[in-house]
Amino acid sequence: MREVCKSVDVLSSSEPIQDGDTLVSAGEKFQLGFFSPGNSSNRFLAIWYHNIPEQTIVWVANGDNPLNDSSGVLRIGNEGQLFLVDQAERVLWSSNNLNTSSQSVVAQLLDSGNLVLKDDSENVSGNYLWQSFDHPSNTLLAGMKHGWDLRIGLDRHMTSWKSAEDPSTGDFTYGVDLGGIIPQLVIRKGHVKHFRTGPWNGVRFSGVPLTPNLILIPKFIDNSQEVYYTFNNFNESTITRSVLNASGNHQRYLWNEQTQEWTVIYTLPHDACDVYGNCGPNTMCTVGDFQICNCMTGYQPKSQAVWDSLVWSSGCVSKNPFNCSKGEGFKRLKGVKVPDLLQFTMNTSMSLKECELECFKNCSCRAYANIDATGGGSGCLLWFGDLLDVRELGKYANQDLYIRVSASDLGNSANSKWKEWVAVAISTALVVLLVALCFYIFWKRKKYVQGIKFDLQAEDENSFQLPIFDMVTILRATNNFCDSNKLGEGGFGPVYKGQLSNGQEIAVKRSSEYSQQGLNEFKNEVTLIVKLQHRNLVKLLGCCIEKERMLIY
Repeated sequence: MREVCKSVDVLSSSEPIQDGDTLVSAGEKFQLGFFSPGNSSNRFLAIWYHNIPEQTIVWVANGDNPLNDSSGVLRIGNEGQLFLVDQAERVLWSSNNLNTSSQSVVAQLLDSGNLVLKDDSENVSGNYLWQSFDHPSNTLLAGMKHGWDLRIGLDRHMTSWKSAEDPSTGDFTYGVDLGGIIPQLVIRKGHVKHFRTGPWNGVRFSGVPLTPNLILIPKFIDNSQEVYYTFNNFNESTITRSVLNASGNHQRYLWNEQTQEWTVIYTLPHDACDVYGNCGPNTMCTVGDFQICNCMTGYQPKSQAVWDSLVWSSGCVSKNPFNCSKGEGFKRLKGVKVPDLLQFTMNTSMSLKECELECFKNCSCRAYANIDATGGGSGCLLWFGDLLDVRELGKYANQDLYIRVSASDLGNSANSKWKEWVAVAISTALVVLLVALCFYIFWKRKKYVQGIKFDLQAEDENSFQLPIFDMVTILRATNNFCDSNKLGEGGFGPVYKGQLSNGQEIAVKRSSEYSQQGLNEFKNEVTLIVKLQHRNLVKLLGCCIEKERMLIY
């Protein structure tokens, strides 16, 4: 447990913070103090959530220069800078902001989790001498700017810890990459790319198909002064943060108030296809396939033997050189993460059709796509050389890529498309025939249902209609031809009494099992009975011809 000596809301030059003291934000959402991770004896100046029982560190000052005991003191120097010193007055960390002669400099922890240094004599909101949000550690909070301030060359990027219990500088960084003119977020291990989000396409980063949610609202700013990503919580009750862990994974956490624990919402890289260049150049990575890496149309493995051994990093090469020959065209790859911006040009004013024409007339152009995916798409990206780090994203993606293919590959693609259409047409026809067959069978059986009538043609051409009863109705009426309901037996067969569901009493005459009478003879007999009208004859109500022949009176 942390032993709290005193708690303050403002740090001034006359009131430093010693180990055991805390600086608490006005709304008591965050606090700053000293902590020791795990079983370590090292002490670090850090910020964590004040109102969450599980101590969750969001910022560390002296990660690479820990205190060896509890003698640490955080104070404001004479020139308006923050200093962390040990008992020997050795400086372990400082804010390194510009010097100021003001004697009214104070440090304050805001409810956003931002530790700010400001001149208290100025009543200008947001005018800070220094702020911790400009120097993230491994955590990104709501309102933080993850990216560049181009005016002063400030790169705000996340840096992983060495381990879960060691906040010293780890192997991975996560920040905005400006190298391709069109910015994207990139995780690097040293200088090697480990994961990239793809460029912002007006809706989201093209390689991160996150759906709209009730957790956070993402935002990306790209202008002449700043280029950064940020997010806001969906509402005041939401507590969420993102962390770059020691393994190089960027994870989004959400605090669950009911279970009192953090829940991981998503992790990037999410799967093998997210790992940068995992399949090599000119390939498509598809999770779910037995072989996740496949050459794009018009390409073949650079080394078939290596490829067959499931080592795909060497990628694929073009089967035939592109020379703007007749018949060349483009194949659409729907819902993908577009290639990395290695060799490319862009035009923000072109339409997709203009972009296609621009790529078509340049034999070195390998692919094209829209820059902005909103409003039907706009702008033009042209790729030259290898197409690296392309993956299928599925229905949640809104970015398409058009790759250049030869006439033969375009024909094969068309033939494949035609075969698909034929297969769909045949399948549809079979389904229609099956439905028609089922309908026909149903119609044939329907004539046995109670209330359906059939015509009995007499010699004088007068037509009679007689109701047909189904077997289930007769069985229910006679209690399954119970012996107690048997009235007698004649040459035609036994006779049973019964009662229909509407209360009407009936007599059912079953055809004898020894009867050789056919359906036509049966119909003729029924016709004769229907024509006979006499006060001593019981009226014929209907008949049943399902499984056996019966007369219902």
